[in-house]
Amino acid sequence: MSAGFLLIHAKPGRTWTTLLSWTLFALGIALYFYVSQARHRDNPEDRVMPTVTQMARGMFDAALKPAEDDEAQAPATTFTQRFLGSMLWKDTKATSRRFFYSMLLLIPAVLLGLHMGLFPYVGAFFLRFVLFFDKIVALSLLPILFIAFGIDELAKIMLIVIGVTPTIILDTFNLTRAVPAEQTVKAFTLGAGDFDVAYRVVLKQIAPRVLNSIRLNLKAVMLFLFAGEMIASTDGLAYRIALLRRHMGMDVIIPYVLWVAMLLFLVDFGMRLLNRQLHPWFRES
Repeated sequence: MSAGFLLIHAKPGRTWTTLLSWTLFALGIALYFYVSQARHRDNPEDRVMPTVTQMARGMFDAALKPAEDDEAQAPATTFTQRFLGSMLWKDTKATSRRFFYSMLLLIPAVLLGLHMGLFPYVGAFFLRFVLFFDKIVALSLLPILFIAFGIDELAKIMLIVIGVTPTIILDTFNLTRAVPAEQTVKAFTLGAGDFDVAYRVVLKQIAPRVLNSIRLNLKAVMLFLFAGEMIASTDGLAYRIALLRRHMGMDVIIPYVLWVAMLLFLVDFGMRLLNRQLHPWFRES
């Protein structure tokens, strides 16, 4: 790395890039260790910042033991059986199911945004309503959703859809409108029909950016899902965090938070990889 490492044209090498990318992680972990040890020296019973040993023990129990509120079952014998009957797996499975159902329901939102951007009458019919609906705070609708749909799965999924769908629709609409008109005219000149232009010309161009838009909204999806699980649920990662909060179970809460972050990171990585495989021609501007 050159002496002018703060300049715009500086180009860090691979070694410096790797070191710099992990610096804040290392500093954050070191700071936590230091503060945690200091608190435990003053109060060995401190539960706000558990030690690494305490968190490892808590996560081990979560990954291999059933939840306390589960009914008694036959004791598992193998490691796989213990994990599949554990509290962590039960919560992860419940949250993942709601998450992926919600993601699937975003597909119609993309198609609606595409049609709004291409077909003037569809845009005139939906645009003003979607713009207004996008300004409604989704969490303010939570009591209405629970009254209308009950406290089961549908209310939580609808909260996510209501919270994220308008953003995806409008983003797809804007991306569609940004496609140069010359390309649609050229497609019509070559004999394409309306739906050929929509799905074989425009959608293929905006698809990588739409995937990026959905990828950048993963945190919002999880936020609305956690809000629903914390208020009314009997399983799920957010439900468990809210339950453990009452008992100051930070030795499990912190690993659960890191587990959620890792799962979202893997989903994000998978979507980036999928985008790269499906659209090798695409490069971010």
